[in-house]
Amino acid sequence: MLLKKGMILIMKIILDAMGGDNAPDANIKGAVNAINKVKAEVILVGKEEVIRSKVKEFYGKEIEEISDRLKIKNATETIEMCDTPTVAIKHKKDSSMVVGFKMLKEDEGDVFISAGNSGALLTGATLLVGRIKGIDRPALAGILPAYKSQLLLIDAGSNTNCKPINLLQFAQMSSIYLRNTYGIENPAIGLLNIGTEETKGNELVKESYNLLKEKSKELNINFVGNVEGRDAFSGKIDAIVTDGFTGNVFLKTTEGLGKFVKRTLTESLTRNLLTKIAAIPALPAIKRFSKTMDYKSYGGALFLGVKKPVVKAHGSSDALLFEYTIIQAEKFVENKAVDKMIEEFQKTTNKEEK
Repeated sequence: MLLKKGMILIMKIILDAMGGDNAPDANIKGAVNAINKVKAEVILVGKEEVIRSKVKEFYGKEIEEISDRLKIKNATETIEMCDTPTVAIKHKKDSSMVVGFKMLKEDEGDVFISAGNSGALLTGATLLVGRIKGIDRPALAGILPAYKSQLLLIDAGSNTNCKPINLLQFAQMSSIYLRNTYGIENPAIGLLNIGTEETKGNELVKESYNLLKEKSKELNINFVGNVEGRDAFSGKIDAIVTDGFTGNVFLKTTEGLGKFVKRTLTESLTRNLLTKIAAIPALPAIKRFSKTMDYKSYGGALFLGVKKPVVKAHGSSDALLFEYTIIQAEKFVENKAVDKMIEEFQKTTNKEEK
């Protein structure tokens, strides 16, 4: 819940300080970098002595001296990337992830961020926080750059095995999310496939296509049909729907291509003195292009379908990506993305019960 400080409501962002490949260093630095760019209080959940020692090492002062909106919640265990999700959530009850989820459930915070084990995050969000009524499986909704626009990818990696009903709900959730959070009145939703024809794809995709075609009008989904990967970033599509396995491969391939393009361009422009001189007039355009291609500026992915805001940061997040994700998480809460999702699915559930 929002914390009252005087007469001002202060949002509370819960950050898993021990989750991710670069934890806790990147998590701590990202929180410190973000604290003066958000109005919220940021609570670092993890081993308190480790967090305090790191803060002292990096900044030469206590965490309280940096900001009165930076807090620590002690948690003695950590869920590792190699841990089995269900087992970890059930048995590591004092892990930074489980403690963070409990805080969120008990209204001790407004949004929870973790870069830790994706499977454990989905399991914890589902078991400890709970699904929105009417949603079978929550899904990761990641934002990627597109031509003069942005693209929502769902599922970006949480459900590797899906049924057609799941993809239908992913489309419905993405429509609600884009309308209410990004102000896109009639978002174009496409189904990721190897061709645009109705007959293309595996059984899951073909059955999902037929279900989307049948239910799209009833569920207020602007379904535009199958979309090939090469057309996803055209700016004509607002969201693409797929299963979590395909979505995660698509996401990481896109990130890898972005890094390749930026690296190749940089090397080409700095090859010798002549190329450096020739590049000077184009530097503003190059910087704009580089910023557009940088997935870090788009922050983490929101778990759509969970009763409270849960954000998955990239497993290899550095300080900059944690900073952007914290800023993004504040916007999620301000825009009431989850509250609006609950309202919309309640309407659908009520119709089905009549």
